[in-house]
Amino acid sequence: MDLVPAPLSCRPVEGASYVIDRHTALSAGPGTEGVARWLRSALGAATGLPLPPGEGSGIALAVDGALAPEAYRLAVDAAGVRITGGGAAGVFWGVQTLRQLLGPDAYRRAPLAPAALWRVPGVEIDDAPRFGWRGMMLDVARHFMPKDGVLRYLDLLAAHKLNVLHLHLTDDQGWRVEIKRYPLLTEVGGWRARTKVGLRESTLWDERPHGGHYTQDDIREIVAYAAERHITVVPEIDVPGHSQAAIAAYPELGNTDVVDTAALEPWTGWGVNPNVLGVSDATLAFYENVFAEVLDLFPSPFVHIGGDECPKEQWKASPAAQRRIAEQGLADEDELQSWFVRHFDGWLAERGRRLIGWDEILEGGLAPGAAVSSWRGYAGGIDAARAGHDVVMCPEQYVYLDWRQAEGPDEPVPIAHARTLEDVYRFEPVPDGLTPEEARHVIGAQANAWSEVMDSARVVDYMSFPRLCAFAEVVWHRLPPPAERDFAGFAARMDAAHYGRLDALGVEYRPPGGPLPWQRRPGVVGRPKDGPPPRR
Repeated sequence: MDLVPAPLSCRPVEGASYVIDRHTALSAGPGTEGVARWLRSALGAATGLPLPPGEGSGIALAVDGALAPEAYRLAVDAAGVRITGGGAAGVFWGVQTLRQLLGPDAYRRAPLAPAALWRVPGVEIDDAPRFGWRGMMLDVARHFMPKDGVLRYLDLLAAHKLNVLHLHLTDDQGWRVEIKRYPLLTEVGGWRARTKVGLRESTLWDERPHGGHYTQDDIREIVAYAAERHITVVPEIDVPGHSQAAIAAYPELGNTDVVDTAALEPWTGWGVNPNVLGVSDATLAFYENVFAEVLDLFPSPFVHIGGDECPKEQWKASPAAQRRIAEQGLADEDELQSWFVRHFDGWLAERGRRLIGWDEILEGGLAPGAAVSSWRGYAGGIDAARAGHDVVMCPEQYVYLDWRQAEGPDEPVPIAHARTLEDVYRFEPVPDGLTPEEARHVIGAQANAWSEVMDSARVVDYMSFPRLCAFAEVVWHRLPPPAERDFAGFAARMDAAHYGRLDALGVEYRPPGGPLPWQRRPGVVGRPKDGPPPRR
């Protein structure tokens, strides 16, 4: 039936189908009321049908606690459509499958033909996800994505049964979330004077100022919109590296004994920046206050603190940092970073939250309760899982969506090594060599969309899709080993129906045959195709 992601079990019911029309009622059992509101809104827009509340023949939603929370059963026959989930989330994923069964026009925002026939084929589906963390990271720090763009991506994630949006909110180039106690973070740190076009080898510049941020009410709206779609929004406040925008706003946060931090501005380039946070008590208190406001905005059990690409040269030269190392009995600057991370791990744990960071937080010793986003391949995730830490796998060689999608001169973002749709489909989140107990610490995976060279929603679409569709199937469905996966079957399902769904959603994906004319941008400078992949 050309479903993406493919369900665990799908049994057509011959000779049975159900037609949704103006007489079709929508019955919402206890615990499914929110899903019913969403379904009535989405299908009502596409079909023009009211789907009024009612019992009997129609669409019935129910919760059955015997199922896992995100599992669902969907049954269609001449009597109607029945969707049962282990919880509201399971019912919601079942509703997403129903929408796919109705065809691409069910994804439109207005009916194309008022008298259209909306027939659901007879089917019995039993389905459940492989992983609890099925995510995408959006980097809104390098190139800001306005709120409406984020809301749109939440709809796209929901349509693919992805349930985590990781927002990379701060970096050297911009600070994107309002912190009321420290308004200069967005007033100063939220804007840079110009932007490099391409990666570090580029000599091209966009001379326009770039910036923007989300107000706290914007964040509340994003979080509420995500919750209606059973998506958790995980915020990232990057420390102690990738922090020049914050230091530009409040120079006292930096290593003032070795750098004239008052002269710093939000960074206009890309790469690994030497300007990192200082390690004073005042800096720790500043970020405790920042995280306090972040916790009020984001109910996510996890809070991401970055922790990656933190050069140690300023700490080596800083008398204040060296005193901190001596006071704490630390061996070196790597342990100083670990001390910094452990401080916030404990602070978050006291407030009922869990710290997660990029795999560099392993350097110098991992904070006891921390989880790891393993981006530099599998090694960090393997080490963390063997040490009993939860892991989200996001190895750059498989799921970095800013890496180009094919060889050849026409790719609009020609960086790193080519990673095709098939490469993503053959990504395996659980690496070989882990015991069953260790493998249980791989709680999921996510695809990362870093935005240094993705300067508009059109480019983000092109780089994310259709690869995000392949990723969604990998993290939802327990596929065979990579070499045995039926990529041809997946590609056929995309061709038969799913590209049509993306068209209806307005996604400007990379076509199977390659870039469209507007997507060819030979002026963008990236890494040579045979060169090493860029650091993020």
